Amino acid sequence: MYSIKKVDGYKPNMSLRDTQKAIKLLKDTFEKSLATALNLERVSAPMMVYAFSGINDDLSGHERPVRFDIKEIQGKEVEIVHSLAKWKRMALGEYGFSKGQGLYTDMNAIRRDDELDNLHSIYVDQWDWECIVDRNNRNIDFLKSIVKKIVDAIIKAQNTIKKHFSVISSAINKDIFFIDSQKLLEMYPNLDAKQREFEITKLKKTVFILRIGDKLSNTEPHGARAPDYDDWQLNGDLIIWSDTLCEPIEISSMGIRVDSTSMQSQLKKADKEYRTKFKFHQGVINDNLPLTIGGGIGQSRLCMLLLQKAHIGEVQASVWPEDMIEELKAQGIVLL
Repeated sequence: MYSIKKVDGYKPNMSLRDTQKAIKLLKDTFEKSLATALNLERVSAPMMVYAFSGINDDLSGHERPVRFDIKEIQGKEVEIVHSLAKWKRMALGEYGFSKGQGLYTDMNAIRRDDELDNLHSIYVDQWDWECIVDRNNRNIDFLKSIVKKIVDAIIKAQNTIKKHFSVISSAINKDIFFIDSQKLLEMYPNLDAKQREFEITKLKKTVFILRIGDKLSNTEPHGARAPDYDDWQLNGDLIIWSDTLCEPIEISSMGIRVDSTSMQSQLKKADKEYRTKFKFHQGVINDNLPLTIGGGIGQSRLCMLLLQKAHIGEVQASVWPEDMIEELKAQGIVLL
């Protein structure tokens, strides 16, 4: 069942046409700032990959990809991507990128099993990015430096939007509070992971939670992460408080990617060692793929945050249950 959070007193702050104009300006501005800050080039990316190739992101492991056959390709099915975490790393090597250089792309996905609410749609749009790093960069300090550059790009986009649309009053806290997931558990030992995120983001406004995927002292991970792209000791989530929703919005999941050692260790922990037979995994294990850092930045999530929207359907065109549409309309919220 879907869920809707009613925001008391909320009214859309601009018309549908002005919203579309603001989305375009925001995306153009942020994309350019991000590319400049991280030295990224835009590339084209696939919307589908071969099923059972090991390239698709399996997210937390239980989500079903959209899978279908093709008339002209017998004996093989393809899947709509969940994300491009593995594809990007392979592309960097194939396209001849060097250390300190990277790529970004518009990633469009369908996540059919997502539970619909104010922040979740089955349609996912991200800026997926990836950059080649030196082995000496595989540390928390380097990760933090990249997070700061991303937040700076968000602030630039925010300032541009506010210059063109006077109804926008959102203010993102540029001072990022970094906290390890284990330390966060120790701060709020009686809360679950989402409740811990709520409390720390309400307090600090702009938060990056480090080290997600491995088990904490309570024997549970802070969040589910696939074992074969992020290094669980060198990753995290960027979460920013929304004054409109009065709750946190996860803007980005990112991290330094696995090397041969961490991939094999994490595959073993996840009981996914069979994946070592795949081309991508062999490339990492045999050091034939570059060492990288990368992530996804939610396009609609960022638009929601900076344009002060209460529902993701106000900034993206997706498919919704009819009763949800009617319920939102009764609240004065019209979906694209």
